[in-house]
Amino acid sequence: MISAHILTLSIPWTLLAASLACAADLSRYRDFQFGMNLPAVVKIVSMSPSEAKVIHQRPALIQDLDWPLGRYLRSSPADAGPVKDILFSFCNGELFRMVVNYDRYKTEGLTAEDMIDGISAKYGTATRPTAEILFPSILNERVKVIARWEDSEYSFDLVRSSYQPEFAMVLYSKRLDALAQTAITEALRLNEQEAPQREADRQKKQEGENRVKEEKARLANKASFRP
Repeated sequence: MISAHILTLSIPWTLLAASLACAADLSRYRDFQFGMNLPAVVKIVSMSPSEAKVIHQRPALIQDLDWPLGRYLRSSPADAGPVKDILFSFCNGELFRMVVNYDRYKTEGLTAEDMIDGISAKYGTATRPTAEILFPSILNERVKVIARWEDSEYSFDLVRSSYQPEFAMVLYSKRLDALAQTAITEALRLNEQEAPQREADRQKKQEGENRVKEEKARLANKASFRP
């Protein structure tokens, strides 16, 4: 009786263990692991750390690295598959977010359901949350999440810009992204707070440069002036 009861209790745990064993690894995308540093990423993509763009310097260093796959995979473009480019974002040197932009021509005709089916084959069943997220781009627009694959630590969101036909995936570490967003919010607050002083300093510098330029011209013209 007791043995049967133990067996009954063990079955759900066995199923749970099997489920966890088969769960998709959302801690990485291709060769890129969340939390890896900038030098490790640039080594994989054959770029230079100097190509990373500094977005904010305080209170945390926020950097973006744009990797156009076509530029580096010309010898074997098939390696890129449908991916056009990947935007890597770092907080104090740690990779916290990846934005995977798909090539419009290699996904032409595919519906949202087609994309979800293809991604689910690798990452499991998606959810359809009623949510919007910031889509990191030139426009920095908020977009609707079409589908989401997530666990307690990571989230993969399928999205589509309102201004472009391409699909994209926004992948992030929840812990690192939260730290980065807090730092970005504070950076924007500091920038706004210090904007008047920066503008005053800029004007003062410009006026000084103008005076030096005018004095240099005055001396040159005075020496050559003949009535």
